[in-house]
Amino acid sequence: LKKMILIAVIITLMWIFIGCTGEENVNQTEGELIRTEGGLVTLSCGYTTSDVGPYLFWYIQRTNDIPRYILRRERYGSGDNGSEFHERLHSKLDFSASSVPLKIQNLKVSDSAVYYCALRPTMTPAHAAPYKNP
Repeated sequence: LKKMILIAVIITLMWIFIGCTGEENVNQTEGELIRTEGGLVTLSCGYTTSDVGPYLFWYIQRTNDIPRYILRRERYGSGDNGSEFHERLHSKLDFSASSVPLKIQNLKVSDSAVYYCALRPTMTPAHAAPYKNP
C-alpha cells in the first residue's frame, strides 16, 4: 500500500541587495502537489535577474520546523548540496530557460513539506548591506 505525499511549493523567498539594478525575482507555477511514495516529482523554479552570476537556493520546511537548506546552484561554480539531501534531491541550473528545477526521487512520506526556491544576486557593492525583501 503506497502512501500519498503532499508537497507544497512556495517560491516567494528572495534576497536582494542594495545597489543591484533590474528586476530580481523567482516564480513558480505549482501549488500543492500530491504524489505516491516511491515516485518522482520535479518542482519548478523560474527566475529573473540582471545578474550574470546568480545563486539559486532550495529550502525545505517540514511541519513545526524551520526552513532547512537543501542546495545551492550557481553559474560559475559547482554549487553545494546540504548533507541531509544529497542522495535523492537533485537540481541543475538551466541558464537558457532561467530555471532551477528540483527533482526528488524515491519519494518518502518525510518529503511532505513546503519547498522554497530563493535567488541571491552576487553583484553587490562593497559598502552595501544585504536586506530581506518582504
